[in-house]
Amino acid sequence: MSRFWPTLEDLKVISLDLRLFARSERSLEELAREILRRRGEASVATLAAELLQDYASRSASEKCAFFEALIHTFGPDTARLDEAIAAYQSQPDPKTAQALERAAEPQRQALIRLLNAAPGGTLAIIRMREDLLRLLPDKPDLRPVDTDFAHLLMSWFNRGFLSISRIDWHTPAVVLEKIIAYEAVHQIRDWTDLRRRLEDDRRCFAFFHPALPDEPLIFVEVALTNGLATSVQAVLDAEVGAAQDADTATFYSISNCQRGLKNVAFGNFLLKQVVGDLKFAIPQLRQFATLSPVPGFNQWLQTTHPDSDATKAAESVEPNEPHRELLLSACAYYLTAAKKGMYPLDPVARFHLRNGAVLEQINWAADTSPSGMAASAGIMVNYLYDEKQLFPNHEAFVETGEVQASKSVRGLAKKGEGIK
Repeated sequence: MSRFWPTLEDLKVISLDLRLFARSERSLEELAREILRRRGEASVATLAAELLQDYASRSASEKCAFFEALIHTFGPDTARLDEAIAAYQSQPDPKTAQALERAAEPQRQALIRLLNAAPGGTLAIIRMREDLLRLLPDKPDLRPVDTDFAHLLMSWFNRGFLSISRIDWHTPAVVLEKIIAYEAVHQIRDWTDLRRRLEDDRRCFAFFHPALPDEPLIFVEVALTNGLATSVQAVLDAEVGAAQDADTATFYSISNCQRGLKNVAFGNFLLKQVVGDLKFAIPQLRQFATLSPVPGFNQWLQTTHPDSDATKAAESVEPNEPHRELLLSACAYYLTAAKKGMYPLDPVARFHLRNGAVLEQINWAADTSPSGMAASAGIMVNYLYDEKQLFPNHEAFVETGEVQASKSVRGLAKKGEGIK
């Protein structure tokens, strides 16, 4: 016999469907307001998960509208802020100062914290900031929202929360796949290429966060060599050696994996941690250095010396041997003298010199790949990490912008002063 009246279970399903339908009709701004109104942890987490899921399905223009709502609607509570300012002016003490600080915090910061409580919230927030970073060039008025994201992410991804892991062939495949995908300096062609980079004479280390156990945040690849490595093709293609025969650890690739964590500092901590770990594991290592790209060199030549012989020579698709000395000198000058404010124009130079490294050596025909030739005429650089000099070098760089460079590099830079 047919059943005409719904059972209790039918009513529960219908009720749930209606609630889901109703939620789908609410805007992201309305969901955000409701999250901030609620006090129950369970209901806040549920609504936060709903907002994040809904946000992920929205178009680029709808996401932009949400960020605009965050800046225009979810700033500080102005009435509360005015009251806190008046209280502090009347009685400036630690208590009123703290109240003023709390009142000045934008409501969007509280919202982002609550979104982080949702399952998968941390990664969703990182992806949300990636969207925001893409908008900033055309929407500079959204920069205060990005400042709030960055402020919270810096707290959540403090070095104390991170763990370092060695990546090897026994690392779970889900992580290895991401190492292949996230490699940003020297593309990993396939699984065979990855396996070569994890052999006995190579090392790979990554930082992880407990909220993202399968998502590397940053990783560094190291070649164990005799002397400084001077060619990345040689590093990638060399026959397997024995770790115990090496005297130098060369960091040849460092990749930030999460664009949404831009300006959250990991690299300097990772390099210093790896240096310590390698010194303990392989005591005979005597040098710790990088084989680094010079990503802005050709562009700088084209911008500042468009008609020079060096610029014309750098346009070659293969190492331009007759102009080797000219290009090496021009590159040394670029790294030591071309500045953005008081610091080097080249971003890789800024990173390593801020860490306290020395610009040790400039290498010809070090990256002959199409990308290496297009960026820097195939030139790469060794930055040397001398543990005893890291702190004074760092202090000098931060205070004055002084570039610590070897005698040979300074000699080249002197020759490059008169680029023509």
